[in-house]
Amino acid sequence: MDHSSQSLMATITGGLCLAYLFGMISQKIKISPLVGYLTAGFIIGPFTPGFVVNTVLASELAEIGIILLMFGVGLHFSLNDLLSVKSIAVPGAIIQVLITTLLGFILSRCIGCEIFSGVLFGLCFSTSSTLVLLRTLEEKKIVCSKIGKISIGWLIVEDLIMLLILLILPVLYNLVNDVVQENHLFSIFIRTLLTMVKVSCFIVLTLMFGKRLIPYLLSKTEETDSRELFTLAILVFAIGIAYASVTLFNVSFAIGAFFAGITLNKSKLSKKAAKDILPLKDAFAVLFFVSVGMLLDPTVLLTYPIQILIILTIIVFGKLFFISFLIKLFGYSYKDSFGVAVNLTQIGEFSFILSKIGTNLHLFSHEVQNLILSGAVISIIVNSFLVKINNVTGFFRK
Repeated sequence: MDHSSQSLMATITGGLCLAYLFGMISQKIKISPLVGYLTAGFIIGPFTPGFVVNTVLASELAEIGIILLMFGVGLHFSLNDLLSVKSIAVPGAIIQVLITTLLGFILSRCIGCEIFSGVLFGLCFSTSSTLVLLRTLEEKKIVCSKIGKISIGWLIVEDLIMLLILLILPVLYNLVNDVVQENHLFSIFIRTLLTMVKVSCFIVLTLMFGKRLIPYLLSKTEETDSRELFTLAILVFAIGIAYASVTLFNVSFAIGAFFAGITLNKSKLSKKAAKDILPLKDAFAVLFFVSVGMLLDPTVLLTYPIQILIILTIIVFGKLFFISFLIKLFGYSYKDSFGVAVNLTQIGEFSFILSKIGTNLHLFSHEVQNLILSGAVISIIVNSFLVKINNVTGFFRK
C-alpha cells in the first residue's frame, strides 16, 4: 500500500490536518478561517520545501468541493431576498461588476494580457466571497437587518452574473479562437447555436423533471428513516446531475451543481437536505481552498509587488468606494452604504473558479493566476480587519 505523500490518504490527511491547524490559528487571531485553509495549501504545495501532496488528486478533490459549494448556493438561492432589495441590488451590482471588471481589464493590458484574457482577469475581481460574507453576517447577527439583506441581494446578483459567465465562457472562447484561426463564421454560428441548445435543454430538463422527481425520491428516502440513505441521496443528486451536465450537455460542474440545488430549493425537504449535506460541503470546501493555496507561488509576491498592490486597491478600496457611493446614490444613509460596502470588499470562490478555468484554457499564465490568488488571499485578510474596524466604530449597530 502506498503511504507516500502522493497517495490519496496522504493528500486528504495532510490537507485537512493542516487546514484545521491554520484554520484554528486564523480564528484565534480573528481573521477568516479561509486564510488558514489557503495557508495550509501553500505549505503542502509544490512551492515550499518539505511535505508535498499529490496536486492532481487535490485538484480532483477540489472539483467535489466546487460541486457541493455550488449545490449549496442553489439550495439557498432565494428569489424573495433578491426581490426585496432589487431596486438597489440589481442595478448597483451590475454597475459595480462593470466598473471593477474595467479596472482589472486596464491592469491586465498593462501586464501583457490579450483582450479576452483581460476581460476574464477583470471579472475575477468583481465578485465577492459567499463564504466570507455569510460568515461575517452570521457572526454579527445582522443577516436579517437592512445591511444584511442588501449585502445578500447584491451578492446574489454577482453570483448570477458569474454563473452566466461560466455558462458562456467556453462558447466565447471557442468563438474567439475560431475567428482567429479559421474565420469560418457559419460553422462557428452552428457550433455556438448547438451549445446554447444543449445548455437550454439541460436547464429545462433539470428544472421540469428534477423539481418533481428529486423531491419525490427524497421523500421516499426519508420514509425509510435512514439518515445515511437520505444524506447519500443528496450527494448522489448533487454529484450525479453535475457529472451528467458535463458528459451529456457540455455544461460545467459548477452550473450543473447549482441547478441541482435549485431543484430542491422550494421543497419541504430543502432545509433538511441543507443540514445533512453541510458537513460534507464544509469538508470538501476546505479541500477546495487548500488546493487553491497549493497554487500560490511566493515568488510572485516578490516579483510583482506593484501589480499586487494595484490589484488590492481595486478589490478592497475600489469596491469600497464604488459600492458605498452607488448605495448612497439610491438614498440610503452613510451607515448603510458603508456597512454593505465593507462586507463585499474581498474576492473568493468564483474568482478561484474563474482563474482555474482561465489557466485550463491557457488564457492565464502561471504568474497571472498567482496575481489573482495573491489578491484574493490578501483581500480576505484586509476585509477581516475592515469588518473589525467597522464594528468598533458602530456602523454594524442597529
